[in-house]
Amino acid sequence: MNLSQPNQDLFFPDQLSDDEALSRTTHLGIGAHQDDLEFMALHGILECFQQTENWFGGITCTDGAGSARTGPYSEFSDEEMKQIRLQEQKTAATIGQFSFMAQLGHPTFHAKEADKRASLTEDIKQLLTATRPTVVYTHNPFDKHATHIGVMLAVLAAIHELPLEARPEKLFGCEVWRGLDWLPDAEKTVHDVSGHPNLAASLNGVFDSQIAGGKRYDLAVEGRRLANATFFDAHSVDSADRVQYATDLSSLISGQQSLRSFMTDKLDLLSQEILDQFDTLSN
Repeated sequence: MNLSQPNQDLFFPDQLSDDEALSRTTHLGIGAHQDDLEFMALHGILECFQQTENWFGGITCTDGAGSARTGPYSEFSDEEMKQIRLQEQKTAATIGQFSFMAQLGHPTFHAKEADKRASLTEDIKQLLTATRPTVVYTHNPFDKHATHIGVMLAVLAAIHELPLEARPEKLFGCEVWRGLDWLPDAEKTVHDVSGHPNLAASLNGVFDSQIAGGKRYDLAVEGRRLANATFFDAHSVDSADRVQYATDLSSLISGQQSLRSFMTDKLDLLSQEILDQFDTLSN
């Protein structure tokens, strides 16, 4: 494997050989930043935690240089933050029992700028080829963070460059910088993440550079999971303590439907649901 960035890092928590750790991967999370996987792809981590047949692998695409920082991290340089965030992500991979953790080390503009995205797409393609996962988790196309959208576009492009038989079976777009509670219920993929709450808290808390640096992601992510579980259904008791939503992007794996068409369909369904209810109740 020939990943493009000189600062890329491949980490194998249980010190298995590269080939074995990559090839046993069944669930793969691909996120923009250190901490995105733990916040958005917890379902995949829990599906594999302490299992022997299922293994979660992680890919973080960018180098962590642009993170907000105050307090104890306010004087840290971009280079220092890169190293801190690299190590935090390795710690999370160890706690979560990942099969591997790939930190690709791309600057954010490789994700955000279409004409600079080719090397990121190629790196993701190489790892998809080496892992052949059944399920992939990435950012959802309705996210408001430009780097997240760029990574999601790179993931789709990489999948479309693979032979049909080498593509994953399922692709989920997950919540980070925009929740998916607005999706009509029939369009939501509901991921129950109630299990191992202590593990989830540990994973959230690893990223001290972000939490002490000025963003309480640990509380916000937990709050969203709790709120999703309670507000999913107004007419029945909660069936799960913590829930994350995803949008099922699997129909895009074949390349026959455009992403724009997919997004427009979901937005039209929301609009129609809201207007239909209004018309029913106002007449």
